[in-house]
Amino acid sequence: MADSPFVFEVTEQTFQHQVVEASYRVPVLVDFWAEWCGPCQMQLPILLKLVAEQQGKFLLAKVNTDVERELASHFRIRSIPTMKLFRHGEVAEDILGAQTESALRALLDRYIERASDKSRAEALQAERDGDAERGLALLRRAVVEDPDNPRLKLELARIAIGQGLFDEAGQSLDALPLAARDEQNARRLAALLEIARSVPAAGVAVNDLEQRVAANPDDLNARLQLAGGYALEEAYPAALDQYLEILRRDRSFHNDAGRTGMLAVFELLGNTGEVVSRYRKLMFNVLH
Repeated sequence: MADSPFVFEVTEQTFQHQVVEASYRVPVLVDFWAEWCGPCQMQLPILLKLVAEQQGKFLLAKVNTDVERELASHFRIRSIPTMKLFRHGEVAEDILGAQTESALRALLDRYIERASDKSRAEALQAERDGDAERGLALLRRAVVEDPDNPRLKLELARIAIGQGLFDEAGQSLDALPLAARDEQNARRLAALLEIARSVPAAGVAVNDLEQRVAANPDDLNARLQLAGGYALEEAYPAALDQYLEILRRDRSFHNDAGRTGMLAVFELLGNTGEVVSRYRKLMFNVLH
């Protein structure tokens, strides 16, 4: 075992304290390994290199699966190397198989605190205090100072959407690394931005749009705006009903806005759950 205070063996008895509780302070990467596992031995120098670089910004906990069989069984370890990254008391990432240095570095970067995260925390507090403009100003400055922190760009995009600054939000999302753009938070923000763009900037009330649609069911512009309004109010089934009706009436409307709107709402819902399942079937029936 490496002579480092940031690398240690854990047992079933010490796991709660050394991993779960410690993960509230910093990320803890748990490496399930065995002496006979060649890929595990090849992975270790990469892990130790990253530990040495970060100097306590994350911890490496080693679990010998031949010794700690109960612990391996509890976490359903079926093959090694397997790693689990703990943050705030829970498993935040499952990593199966040996990983390259660049892949591990990218994964850890999503969880390791950076100096610019202090500005991020200050910006979020300003937003909570009702001063979104100050929050945006802090995030803009922080992004310039630390352009490699994707958390800054995500928060900047989120607050910008709330302030109606859609171009800035889109630019912030587009500036994310490709891997970060494919993460759930980024996909949800991209979906939210797409929906928000369909709602009138002047803030036409939902009930006015409802009256327009009731008076003229073929007014697909009103339907599209109404669907977006419902989605922003988190009335997701109502939004999906409107997108589905657009899809039924005119598949080509606004470049397939009915289908893309439904997909955006599915993304906001995490692409899981009864509502998503039900409306996916309805969408499939309309399309086919």
